[in-house]
Amino acid sequence: MAGLVVTLAAVAVFSSWALWQIAGLRDLQTRIVDRSRRDSLQLLRIQNDLNQLGLVMRDMLAGDEPYPLEAWKPQFERMKLDLADALETERRLAPAERSPDRQHYLADSLAQFWSTLDQAFAAAAAGHDQQARQMIRVAAEAQQNSLVDTVARLLVQNNEVEQQVTARIQNIYAGVEKNVYVFVAAVLVMIALTSLYLIQSNRRLFDRLETLSSERRDLSRKLIAVQEEVLRSISRELHDEFGQILTAIGAMLTRAAKQNVPKSFQEDVAEIREVAQSTLERVRSLSLALHPSILDEGGLEQAIDWYIPVFQRQTGIAVDYRKTGRSPVIADAVAIHVYRVLQEALNNVAKHAHTDRAWVRVTFSPRELRVEVEDRGAGLPADGQARRGIGMVAMRERAELLRGSIEFTRPHEGGTLVRLTVPLMEAAQAAEEMAATGMRETATAGWPASSHGESS
Repeated sequence: MAGLVVTLAAVAVFSSWALWQIAGLRDLQTRIVDRSRRDSLQLLRIQNDLNQLGLVMRDMLAGDEPYPLEAWKPQFERMKLDLADALETERRLAPAERSPDRQHYLADSLAQFWSTLDQAFAAAAAGHDQQARQMIRVAAEAQQNSLVDTVARLLVQNNEVEQQVTARIQNIYAGVEKNVYVFVAAVLVMIALTSLYLIQSNRRLFDRLETLSSERRDLSRKLIAVQEEVLRSISRELHDEFGQILTAIGAMLTRAAKQNVPKSFQEDVAEIREVAQSTLERVRSLSLALHPSILDEGGLEQAIDWYIPVFQRQTGIAVDYRKTGRSPVIADAVAIHVYRVLQEALNNVAKHAHTDRAWVRVTFSPRELRVEVEDRGAGLPADGQARRGIGMVAMRERAELLRGSIEFTRPHEGGTLVRLTVPLMEAAQAAEEMAATGMRETATAGWPASSHGESS
């Protein structure tokens, strides 16, 4: 914000200064240069009229024309009117730098010239032609030459003023150009400083985000590892402790039924034995749901082979299951995450797809494992954004923990396609890290790992 404020202030100051300079240039252009040029045009007009007066006086004094001197007076009157108009216009356009004395001197000299001509024409009218000619030759021509010199000096002065103004304009342009360079350099420096600050700030922010992301990944890894260990422990407790207790109860009830007891008592014992057997089956089902023991004993492939028929029986959804390739040795810490992703994907089909058919494709290769779950149900929204839920988040977290990728797409045929890709070598390394984390967290949490052995 400080960089933005300084930059905007610099722009505002430079813009104001530039506008002030432009206003000054406009004033010089209008007030001095243009006015001086228009005044020079009027001076040229006056100079031209004076030259014509000189030519007329020369012709008049030459006596080549058979006209009396008085006959030239109307021509002089016309020139007098034109000179009066030109002199008045020139007086209004005279530059401010010109001294008023020069203007008065020009007007007075022209008035004396006309006064001399009036006296000459008056003498000619009285019959004194020779005297009139002498006045024109001696006084009027000298005054006309003086007027021409005065106008020429005024023209030179106007040219000097224009040159001075042109030099000032050039200096202003040079100053503007210099200040433009200074302004651009200052703006570039401010932009560079602001950009460097933003880069540094963003770098600190991204470092912080990376730290938080790393901490979040560690926390997710720890939570999932602890969760799986807890589920494994609960599953074993249910299977070993409660399963054995219910099995023992069933055996004792069977022996009791064989005793010599009334028939009604045997029926009650048989009913209790059926309840105990049903409870044992539910406990075993719950144990398998929490953590399938077949995953530890037979590996991922057998766990998938066992789970899909169970899913079909529980939900009534037909699953087209296809395997490609031979399953390599997959670590249990990797297998449990792949199994959980498959389990969550099929549960989503049962809950949200509203369909009676699904496809599961598992591709095994030495370097990569790919699992696809597809349905033709309601599918994802048309914009491709997946529904937000804890299940989707958990699948993404597990895929990230395996250093793999997971995609949620909408096929052209409709429905939803979930594709999990796991690089086995990288996943094995991540599994080792997760296993170590799980052992540390379990030890910290104080779970009785030896209770299973003791209960057995």
